[in-house]
Amino acid sequence: MQHTNRESSQSLERGNGNSERLAKGLGLFSIGLGAAELFAPGAVADVIGVRDDDTNRAWLRFYGLREIAAGIGILTQPRPAAWLWGRVGGDLLDLATLGSAMTSRNADNNRLGVATAAVLGVTALDVLCAQQLQEQENSDRADQSQGSARQVRKSIRINRSPAEVYNFWRDFQNLPKFMWHLQSVTAIDNNRWRWKTEGPGGMTVQWDAEVTNDQPDSEIAWRSVEGTDVYNAGRVRFEAAPGGRGTILHVELEYAAPGGALSAVVAKLTGKAPDQQINDDLRVFKQVMEIGEPVRSDASIHSGMHSAQPPTQRMGEMAWQQPGPVLP
Repeated sequence: MQHTNRESSQSLERGNGNSERLAKGLGLFSIGLGAAELFAPGAVADVIGVRDDDTNRAWLRFYGLREIAAGIGILTQPRPAAWLWGRVGGDLLDLATLGSAMTSRNADNNRLGVATAAVLGVTALDVLCAQQLQEQENSDRADQSQGSARQVRKSIRINRSPAEVYNFWRDFQNLPKFMWHLQSVTAIDNNRWRWKTEGPGGMTVQWDAEVTNDQPDSEIAWRSVEGTDVYNAGRVRFEAAPGGRGTILHVELEYAAPGGALSAVVAKLTGKAPDQQINDDLRVFKQVMEIGEPVRSDASIHSGMHSAQPPTQRMGEMAWQQPGPVLP
C-alpha cells in the first residue's frame, strides 16, 4: 500500500511538472507572438493571409498587447490558471476574427485556413493546460484549508463556583484581562463580538465571532462568522470539581493562522501561537478569579502578562494536549 501511494504521489508530481512546463512554453509563445503582432503587424498580416492596411495593423497591435500581458501573467504569477483561461478567451476572439476575414475579397483563404488550424491547436493546448492547473490549484487550496486548522484542548481547576467562572467568561470583554495577546473584544450585538489580537510580526488581526451555544453555568461556544479572514472556533465547559473544590474549566480551540502555514511556523517560533499562549492565559485566568489579579514575578524571563512560576516548571507544562491531567 505504501508503495502504491508513493507511486501515485510521484505520478501526480510528474503531472504537475508537465503542466507547469507546458504553461511556461505557452507563456513564452504568447510573448513571442505578441511581440511580432505589436512590432511587425504588416508581416503577421501577410503570413495569416489578411490585407495589410491601417485597420488590420491596429487590431494586430491590440492583439499583440493582449498576448504579451497574458504571457507575462502566466510566467510570473504563482497561480497562472486564470491567465491561461484568459488566453483561451483570446484564442476564441482570434478564431472569430479569422472567420470574419475569410469573407473578405482580398483575403488569402489558404493562408487563413492554415492560421485557423494553428490557432485551434494552440487553443486545445491552452484549454488542456488551464484545466490541469485549475485542478491543481483547487487541490492546493483544499489541502491548505484542511491542513491549516489546528485544535487545542486544555483543562484547569479554579477555586471558584461554575456560576462565577461562567459569568466572568461570558462577558467576552473580560478576556483581554488574562489573554495578553488580545487587544480588545467589543460587542457588536448580544450574540456577536469583534476580536482584535496581535499576530506574528506585530501585525494586528481582527475578526467577528458569534456565540453558537450558551448554557448558563455550563457551556459557551463560539465561532468566527462566515466570510471572515481568520477562522476561529472555541468551546468552554464549566464542570463542578469533585468535593466542592471549585470548577474544572475545559477549553477547546480550533483556529487557522492568518497567512497560512508559514505564519503558523513564525508564530510558533515567536511564542505567539494560540496553543502556546493558552497555557499561560489560563494560569493568569485562575489567578484573576482566585485572588483578583495575576501574580507577577520581577525576575521573570517571560515578556507580557503571565503567571509567576519557575521556568523549569513552565517548560514541563507546555507540552499538553487532551486527554491529560487537569492543571491544579
